[in-house]
Amino acid sequence: MTLKLNHLHLKTRDPEKTAKFYVDTLGAKVVSQNPNGGYRLDLHGLSLNVTDFLASQKREQKYGLEHIAIDTDELDAIVAKLKAQGINILEETIVSGGRRVCFFEGPDGVQLEFIEMKAS
Repeated sequence: MTLKLNHLHLKTRDPEKTAKFYVDTLGAKVVSQNPNGGYRLDLHGLSLNVTDFLASQKREQKYGLEHIAIDTDELDAIVAKLKAQGINILEETIVSGGRRVCFFEGPDGVQLEFIEMKAS
């Protein structure tokens, strides 16, 4: 059996605002836009679906996602950009392995994390 990640789905009350956040702040690219207002984004190789609740789904739907972690080789610069944009920084700390990380808040309270890449 072969398994691989297909996408992460973010459900939000405002898909356009959420998609704009990922494009403007994290450099995502819009792959497609659904006529009903949903977006498919490419976040540096990670596919994100961004929609409101889907009328065709009968199961209970919830907004958000716990967090998305993204490696970066420019942690200081990207944290400065977040702060300049007034984005809520939740925590800056060091994790196991000595890597610095920064947790911050995206739309609908979704937590995101930048992880400093260690030089090889």
